[in-house]
Amino acid sequence: MSKVRLVLALVVPFALACCDGTLTGIGRDPRPPETPLPPAPAETAAPRGSSSAAPGSDDRTDSIVAQHLLVMYKGAKTAPSGISRSKDEARARAYQALDLVKKGQDFDKVVAAYTDEPGGAARHGDLGRFTRDKMVRPFADAAFALDVGQVSTVIESPFGFHVIRRTE
Repeated sequence: MSKVRLVLALVVPFALACCDGTLTGIGRDPRPPETPLPPAPAETAAPRGSSSAAPGSDDRTDSIVAQHLLVMYKGAKTAPSGISRSKDEARARAYQALDLVKKGQDFDKVVAAYTDEPGGAARHGDLGRFTRDKMVRPFADAAFALDVGQVSTVIESPFGFHVIRRTE
């Protein structure tokens, strides 16, 4: 038992010192420039009782607010050891979640049922305000292409498969 305490005493302060404050590590490492991708297709699914922004709003905004759900697979970046589904199973699960949202299910409830992001269900997938450079390229391109209230299609990143809803 004392060996465990010694290891924790050494590891926890190091982990806290190296933590960038994000739950997924998105934006943690500087990345080399990537070839720009076309904007991701989007599905409109405005939250109940709210209106979406006017079509054609500027997608080059400096920062936005969004929610997402993340379905991880074994071998995805930062996937916990308890994740055992294959990449194809994760993709199918993400599309199941997207179908529920398209059918009018509350986005927060779908996030709670489907997300694998640690703490994501409790936060309803809320990512807060972020700039394009804080997210991996495929995620940022999709999120910044959305109008307020719009939901993305399934987006693949090194962390798994995302469904994103822009809220601001």
